[in-house]
Amino acid sequence: MCRLFGLHAGPRPVRATFWLLDAPDSLSVQSRREPDGAGIGTFDTAGKAHVAKQALAAWEDHAFAREARDLMSTTFLAHVRYASTGALTLVNTHPFEQDGRLFAHNGVLHGLAELDQHLMELGVMDLVLGQSDSERLFALITAETRRAGGDVRAGITEAITWVARELPVFSLNFILSMATEMWALRYPATHELYVLERHPATTSAPFDARSPRIRSKSTELSRAPHVLFATEPMDSEPGWRPMASGELIHVGPDLAMTSTTPFPAAPARLLTLADLEPTAAASQRP
Repeated sequence: MCRLFGLHAGPRPVRATFWLLDAPDSLSVQSRREPDGAGIGTFDTAGKAHVAKQALAAWEDHAFAREARDLMSTTFLAHVRYASTGALTLVNTHPFEQDGRLFAHNGVLHGLAELDQHLMELGVMDLVLGQSDSERLFALITAETRRAGGDVRAGITEAITWVARELPVFSLNFILSMATEMWALRYPATHELYVLERHPATTSAPFDARSPRIRSKSTELSRAPHVLFATEPMDSEPGWRPMASGELIHVGPDLAMTSTTPFPAAPARLLTLADLEPTAAASQRP
């Protein structure tokens, strides 16, 4: 199953004594289980998005790990891919960038021909460079955000509502990041997505979050508030909580967090593992 990781550190960029995807220690071994690509998205001090990604498992590229250690940003978005749709190529590797926003997804949706037709009608098919359902979902969110005059909440709500009504859906979990804002959705209940609001620690010990697939470590973050999203709890911190099915969380520039549930209880055509092709089904097992 793909792994998602999002971090919002507030208004001040954190230095990459924060590191993500530490290949020699973590993904160099564990990405063998999610072998189809890895990527990190960040923003510079001018708010410009930067994506470092590869269509190989992280353990195969130690330069990628070295680059990850040097990054600094107010927000971080990381993804470890286990492919369900689309070839193992760079254009199908997450995160994706559109209109200065970054996006990573864990799940599967069908009906891509119908979705492509809808994207063409909305005039955004040119945003789709690869074959993945994830990039198409992002393009739909981008199109609806444009139609809403740049209102990301409205764009997400309209896009996901359309998909839930019109297409067969297994899971639409995603994280969408901007330089100073972050959005996360768990929908439906197929896969879990966790959130943690972490307040300044009283100790100077480095913040050290890890899972079997993604690791992050930072001395700076031990002294600063931040919000984390992850496919699974990454440490023993008791504040981790699973997002509710259909919950959309927004984290603002000051780390203020709002939660809404604007979607139907379940998609009209909810898929199960038995409905997926063998490769897709294998990619969606925990």
